[in-house]
Amino acid sequence: MSYVQYELADDLVVTLTIDRQEALNALNEQVLLDLDEALDRAVADHARAVIVTGAGDRSFVAGADVVKMSTMTSAEALAFSDMANRIFLKLERLPMPTVAAVNGWALGGGCELSCACDIRLASEKAAFGQPETGLGIPPGFGGTQRLVRTVTPGVAKEMIYTTRKVKADRALAIGLVNEVLPPEELMDAAHKLASEIAAQAPIGVRAAKRALTLGTGTDMATAVAIEAAQFASCFGSADQREAMTAFAEKRKHAPFEDR
Repeated sequence: MSYVQYELADDLVVTLTIDRQEALNALNEQVLLDLDEALDRAVADHARAVIVTGAGDRSFVAGADVVKMSTMTSAEALAFSDMANRIFLKLERLPMPTVAAVNGWALGGGCELSCACDIRLASEKAAFGQPETGLGIPPGFGGTQRLVRTVTPGVAKEMIYTTRKVKADRALAIGLVNEVLPPEELMDAAHKLASEIAAQAPIGVRAAKRALTLGTGTDMATAVAIEAAQFASCFGSADQREAMTAFAEKRKHAPFEDR
């Protein structure tokens, strides 16, 4: 992978670092293909949590490659959007939780990439935005759909229609990020959060994520039926039996075996 660094820690937390610093980590076809490969690798490695971040101290992902897009035909633009959306959907639907550690600019495709993650942490230097309408296009990598589900519809529409950038403190206030940290503390905080997730029973975490993903946006009767099915699916697993037995016996449970 030319543009994505892959690191698997002992606690089964994977860190994916998008590294195209000469272009502020902007997304071109090769970056997307590398990200696609890295996501498949995280699944194959049975990762329990995934962190997504950008290389350097200036940019998470500063958007899609505008220079490349400037000469695209409509058919080429559709193919580019379809590729990005397929990969972002794969990220969103990973079985394990994902944390975006937003270290700088998260504009356009970068904001959209962060919204495809489950949780967002931001450096004090981070800024989010959807600048596409200023370039004669709407967002094309899920921005009109995920942003409106992450913040209020009015805030999402304001960001998209005006192209205004949202700094880290404002991002926290509108619920776009979970926490804002000094730049030097961002990755440690992301690893701490991911490690806490990884320490839980993977079968329970995966079931919870499926329930959240499948149930969100449906009516309540459908949503709770989805939850009940995921709840029931974990019973009889080795980790469920051991954890509940340990609780009843007032002892610490054995390490989770992920089965």
